[in-house]
Amino acid sequence: MVASLLLPPRFFAAWAVVITLLIVAHFWPVLVAPAQILAVALALFTLLDLGLLYTLGRGEGVFARRVLGRRLSNGDDNDVQVVIENRYPFAARLDVVDDVPVQFQRRDLLFPLQLSGGTSTTLHYQLRPTRRGEYVFGQTNVLARSPLGLVQRRYRFGEADVTTAVYPSFLQMRRYELLALSNRLTEVGVKRIRRVGQSMEFDHIRPYALGDDPRTINWKATARRPSQAGDQLLVNHHEDERAQQVYCVIDKGRVMRMPFEELALLDYAINASLVLSNIALIKHDRAGLITFAHEPGDVVPADRRRGQLPRLLEVLYRQQTRFLESDFERLAALVQRQVKQRSLLVLFTNFESLHGLQRQLPYLRRLASRHLLLVIFFENTELRGVIETPATSTEELYHQTVAEKFVQDKRRMVLELQRYGIHALLTAPQNLTANTINRYLEFKSRGMI
Repeated sequence: MVASLLLPPRFFAAWAVVITLLIVAHFWPVLVAPAQILAVALALFTLLDLGLLYTLGRGEGVFARRVLGRRLSNGDDNDVQVVIENRYPFAARLDVVDDVPVQFQRRDLLFPLQLSGGTSTTLHYQLRPTRRGEYVFGQTNVLARSPLGLVQRRYRFGEADVTTAVYPSFLQMRRYELLALSNRLTEVGVKRIRRVGQSMEFDHIRPYALGDDPRTINWKATARRPSQAGDQLLVNHHEDERAQQVYCVIDKGRVMRMPFEELALLDYAINASLVLSNIALIKHDRAGLITFAHEPGDVVPADRRRGQLPRLLEVLYRQQTRFLESDFERLAALVQRQVKQRSLLVLFTNFESLHGLQRQLPYLRRLASRHLLLVIFFENTELRGVIETPATSTEELYHQTVAEKFVQDKRRMVLELQRYGIHALLTAPQNLTANTINRYLEFKSRGMI
């Protein structure tokens, strides 16, 4: 804790009145005595105020502590708390200023409050980072004034440079995890999908219960049951097929640098990959990761052992976009070398034109021939505003025409991929996570993986 003395505007305003009165008294001597009395009184009150802040406080008149997690979640509102304790015996007027990282460009984190003696309170505010990496927090500053308010004492708490890392959206991951465990994923846009057919594996035999499918009755096991056990039927209990491989394949090329609501498309893909990997692990599948750009990137083999999710989180944290065009031919060769078992490949990328997609189609078809491939690319939602706004000039009509062409091209890309048996998903960035999980659960229900 560091403390120092400050003089607030009230101090200078009071002395300005005294000095003005002394100057006027030079011309009207009758005001000399009142001016001198006022000056002496102001000096005494200033000394009294100093005594209140420094003598009664004994160096710790105010205490403050910032409560912040080791990590911040990218793209989410992260709660930050500042605990304030007034150790003075009187009600103090406090101005709390928290020094946040420069990346946030926050100028509104000044909290004025009045706190009774011997009481405490907690301040709350939120920070929304939009880039992964290290952020440096400064100290928490508290400006304390007594009821007189002539002198201000500044306290500084905490270390000068506290580094906090911004990781992929683990808050979003936890929210989806809790909803998945409580079967409430429909609250975030995940559809309830009816199971089609049988994609199940035998688990054990158990007694028949009301509501069980009669087709699952095990007549042989029932017939072998001892007579003293009664006439209760036995049924086969099946569970979903497990240990299927699910790979999130992330394109880090220049097309993924495009921002949406201050967050790059790459970060949307990373956040969705983290959530999907966690859901896959909950469903007892094996989650893996592949990144690529103009050259192969990181590969995390699919697994569901303990520690797989933290490993994926650390690898995703390090990913950065490149300035060159991605090489899908190298991606196809990388997948052929690294992924031997048929897997679900969820490819996060973006295509700027139909011609750009057609150049990569041979490599996408090669991936789809060995694996279940889902290509996810992004809809430019800003074009909707251009199209829906009535045109008032020839130039605006031209802009609308171009915007409609881009929108139609995106839809044609979906049809082009489906024509070759490749699953495609065109989605707005804000709906990426829910739509991706919907497709994964759909594939699971249909027994495609």
